Amino acid sequence: MAKHFLLLNLIAVLSFCCVVLAFEPSPMQDFCVADPTSTVKVNGLSCKDPKSVGGEDFFFSGLQLAGNTSNTFGSKVTPANVAQIPGLNTLGISLARVDYAPWGINPPHTHPRATEIVTVLEGSLQVGFVTSNPENHHITKVIKKGDVFVFPIGLVHYQRNVGNGNAVVIAALSSQNPGVISIANAVFGSEPAIATDILAKAFQVDATVVAQTQSKF
Repeated sequence: MAKHFLLLNLIAVLSFCCVVLAFEPSPMQDFCVADPTSTVKVNGLSCKDPKSVGGEDFFFSGLQLAGNTSNTFGSKVTPANVAQIPGLNTLGISLARVDYAPWGINPPHTHPRATEIVTVLEGSLQVGFVTSNPENHHITKVIKKGDVFVFPIGLVHYQRNVGNGNAVVIAALSSQNPGVISIANAVFGSEPAIATDILAKAFQVDATVVAQTQSKF
């Protein structure tokens, strides 16, 4: 009986540990300003000497500027993450400004390390995300100035300007380095390329269609 009781307690402790270890721990100091020159390899970026930290490490200017949307998609993302603000390192938050030309899109993509919440500053957008297999449920809504919408972590999502004027959103993300995986670029523009017969079978199209699509990336 005693051995059985100890085994149950051990299982409970191990279960608790697994849950705890699944989450990123809170910072153990006031800040850890990223030092991009360091050769130390860590999960993230190593810390700069606190004595050399200054106001510029926590500052970025640029989100007031409209992005250049003269491109294939008619959109431009201006990030404010740890690459632009070293002081964000370990703090688990970042921002971005996204500009859209009329009918421009931010094509389907994911953020593997962050949930995203956007608020519309100007214009109207159709936004949406797709749930995981097997449902693949498409959740979509048109949002306007002042509206807020959330894209859950890791799910494929997109935005499209549905107005005749420019649109602008500010996005907040729950990571200092959320990462971006653009679906079309990842599938059709990888280096080295994914074999055309694999993609042809996956998308149920002719291999020539795959090769033509790959040539665009």
